Amino acid sequence: MAHSIDTTHFWMPFTANRQFKARPRLLTSAKGMYYTTDDGRQILDGTAGLWCVNAGHCHPKIVEAIAQQAATMDFAPTFQMGHPKVFESASALVKIAPEGLNRVFYCNDGSEAVDTALKIALAYHRMKGDSLRTRLIGRERAYHGVGFGGVAVGGIAGNRKHLGPTLAGVDHLRHPLDIKRNAFSRGLPENGAEIADEFEQRLLALHDPATVAALIVEPLQGSTGVILPPKGYLQKLRSICDRYGILLIFDEVITGFGRLGTAFAADYFGVVPDMIVCAKGLTNASVPMGAVIVRQDIHDAFMQAAPADTIEFFHGYTYSGHPLAAAAMLATLEVYRDEQLFERAAALAPYFEDAVHSLRGSPWVKDVRNLGLVAGIELEGIPGKPSARAFDIFQKCFWEKGVMIRTTGDIIALSPPLIIEKGEIDRIVGAIAESLKELKSVPTTAEAAV
Repeated sequence: MAHSIDTTHFWMPFTANRQFKARPRLLTSAKGMYYTTDDGRQILDGTAGLWCVNAGHCHPKIVEAIAQQAATMDFAPTFQMGHPKVFESASALVKIAPEGLNRVFYCNDGSEAVDTALKIALAYHRMKGDSLRTRLIGRERAYHGVGFGGVAVGGIAGNRKHLGPTLAGVDHLRHPLDIKRNAFSRGLPENGAEIADEFEQRLLALHDPATVAALIVEPLQGSTGVILPPKGYLQKLRSICDRYGILLIFDEVITGFGRLGTAFAADYFGVVPDMIVCAKGLTNASVPMGAVIVRQDIHDAFMQAAPADTIEFFHGYTYSGHPLAAAAMLATLEVYRDEQLFERAAALAPYFEDAVHSLRGSPWVKDVRNLGLVAGIELEGIPGKPSARAFDIFQKCFWEKGVMIRTTGDIIALSPPLIIEKGEIDRIVGAIAESLKELKSVPTTAEAAV
């Protein structure tokens, strides 16, 4: 029997509120790979919550660390004060970061981390006396959170249409998705590295590289449907940034902490940015936390430019380095290390790849994209009804198959916890395959209305 709950007053984020409240999908507890619903059903989590619960739900070590910290000290400010765990956690994070990235600025989530990184980039150039560098470059179909900076450099029209102009001086590089040439690629696409050249040949030629402060990219674009960088693409972007003194920021909110089988996507691709934005898996999503990991000389520019005994960077949040978040992060990094979850993800990646590519030939499937333990299955949409087909699959998987997937437009996105077993991979992919076949024989509500 489902619980009786009043859903009236919570305005839900990124949700069709009226549709949801007509038939709520309520999750009441979680453990390992599974959620439990309000009517007692077990739901296999194919999305690690929201790309974030990499070590599985309610890991005992993380739960214990949070409880102990809450009982010891619930809050301490990090404005002009500190507490041990915030420094310990920064040291632990730097140990797994790419070499040279060794200063950590904390915030509360990925959106704040993106805005923080953009502010650092702009301020850094001013500190260096290069005040012309005020332009920020993002990428089409990019998602960098919902702060004003992140929305500005992001490339999702739906996130911007209600706001009007956000930040001036922003432009966007074309995204590298090319289904015509790269459909059903296994891993990184072969074609498309030349798209990176447009950064130099089009955007820098238009704006003058001396005015560009930073380029921000997701190494793998997750929220808009798993758009993979072609082989050599990120290397080209790094080279162009180096050539013109432009900072390269990797938004690793999704790719950080084992999603590709390495600590960061920077390690997987062998490309070291000037800053890494991270969140989500940083604390296994148990307590909100975000961070920007910064190259030492960027940090040092602030220290050298400010007079002695003055604040070097006028930025921060009440909860930057919150004690509970720091404790959760320390425990999470220990779990990743002790249970070798990054290595486990790397070992499972080939099996996961074979499983998701078995959907080729299923009804409406026009592309499958994968890397590490992340995949995007792109469907043919219903004319005039964007996203309806994928959402029908989402609903069917949840209500009938006991599997949680994620959809973005007409793309199904999978990003399971790194603790997943092969049989659970089979179950998730099987639920999608069955749902596609079953819906093929019955017109969807949207199709019937066309």
